[in-house]
Amino acid sequence: MAASSKPTEEDWYPSNLLAYDALPAHQAFDSPISDAKSTADIRADFYDRSLTSRRYALVGVACSSIFSCLCIIAGIVTLANHGIAGVTPLSMMDLKESNMNPSWLQLKIFSLILNLIVTLCTESMGFVHGISLRSVLASESRLRFNTNLRLLTAARGWYNPNGVLLNGISAILLIISYSSASLIVYMDDQLNSETIPVAEGVAVAGFPLLILGVALLLQVMIALSGMRAVKILTWSSSPFDLTAALLHHTQLTPTTFRCMRRVSDLDTYGGPAKPPETQPSAWHAHPSIRKVVIFLWVTVVACAVWAALVMYISDLYGLPLTLGTWSLLQTEQSNAYFSYYMTSVNLKAWTLFFVNVAVIQAPLTLGLHCSELIVNVIRDERQWRCATGRKGLRVATNPLKSIFTHPICLVLFIAKPFLHWMFALSFSISFIAFDEIVSVFFVSMYTAQIWNLCIALVIFACFLTFVALRRPYGPQPAAYGHVQTLANLVDEWSPVMWWGHKEDGIPYCHAGTSDHPLPDVKMDCVYAGSGPGSPVFLS
Repeated sequence: MAASSKPTEEDWYPSNLLAYDALPAHQAFDSPISDAKSTADIRADFYDRSLTSRRYALVGVACSSIFSCLCIIAGIVTLANHGIAGVTPLSMMDLKESNMNPSWLQLKIFSLILNLIVTLCTESMGFVHGISLRSVLASESRLRFNTNLRLLTAARGWYNPNGVLLNGISAILLIISYSSASLIVYMDDQLNSETIPVAEGVAVAGFPLLILGVALLLQVMIALSGMRAVKILTWSSSPFDLTAALLHHTQLTPTTFRCMRRVSDLDTYGGPAKPPETQPSAWHAHPSIRKVVIFLWVTVVACAVWAALVMYISDLYGLPLTLGTWSLLQTEQSNAYFSYYMTSVNLKAWTLFFVNVAVIQAPLTLGLHCSELIVNVIRDERQWRCATGRKGLRVATNPLKSIFTHPICLVLFIAKPFLHWMFALSFSISFIAFDEIVSVFFVSMYTAQIWNLCIALVIFACFLTFVALRRPYGPQPAAYGHVQTLANLVDEWSPVMWWGHKEDGIPYCHAGTSDHPLPDVKMDCVYAGSGPGSPVFLS
């Protein structure tokens, strides 16, 4: 990338810096600091609006709508036929056919599948809600990072779909969705004329199924209202498409002389800098990540206290936990537990159980939601660090491909339904249903399964803590999806970009991006991104 041989006064007139924009591939710059020739005639529509992501998201929202409506219809039919204590059997098996009844295993499998479906629905709606929040924050000039805490970051205005009120409602609906999934699937016995069980199978309860459908449908409405309330610049989850879109619409202006400044240097007076050997961790670069990691460990401690308390109570009643009774699933030997029951099955009983499950499950649900921040910030940084690799950085991303190609995204995607399923094993609400009518509620807290959940949470929290504290090596400035930092570091936009040394200079060199591989930066040189005749600001 050649620099201008004779910088003119027009080249470094400050007003021209405000017209900096995303440029297409092979676009030449007038100076190494990429001050963009000025005016709208070179303003290229380079960034990817990612209409494919929009289609995927709308298909996911449509499927969520259909599933929620099916849940509402099935719940209403069950309530109409059997009342609030009614259930609908899914499969029944004659108890005389075999001594090995698989219904109990089917119950756990159905529960896991239901949690997976709820995860897919909430992720689809969460993607739309997060994209609209990002666009609202950008329109309010409050967008800092590509990834934000969706339910804990609010736009201005109480009645805004991304405002405080509806964000709070969305958080409650998210908790209710997973709590309902834990209350839907049960065992059902069919009796003969002598009130002796002759068949057993899996059944779904009508009332929690109705609540799940309503919770999901309300989340769909909030997500769609957020999409309609703001102009979405790009549906891409890539921080580079977002940064280019903000530059294109003049909602972001790059700061000069910061071609070697990382995101953690934002609070310092920018200027010339030598390439560092290591970069800051996400823990130090993103203030919200520290809060998320701390909250995850608080959840782990709370789960351990819960397990110790249940173990203590079960010991008092002569039900100690031993290695012989320890297992992943409840078995006939799972005698270490604490339980209570309720014989009156009515709206008051359902409300009580919903509150019990929601209060205990809320920290897990919110912790997993907040974990998205760590995962997505690390994903954004890894995408940026590809710019020094052999294949370069590909700006456009496929939202589905990113889940399965980034190991950390795949871990979170699997962890969400699995940990909620483990919670359902730990905090088990079951009933005795005879001929599709619930007669008794049982609430059981299994010591071994709670400790299993605690161990799984420790592993999950250790993994996220490790990736949050890990410091990237190399001189490439860390951005972690911070849009202003990316605007400062990327001076040439193309579908595939490389970052490195672009030009020697006296007294300062220039580093930036290009559409072809660049040499490594020189560790003993000072970089400022300034061209000949440009003003120099010392830090």
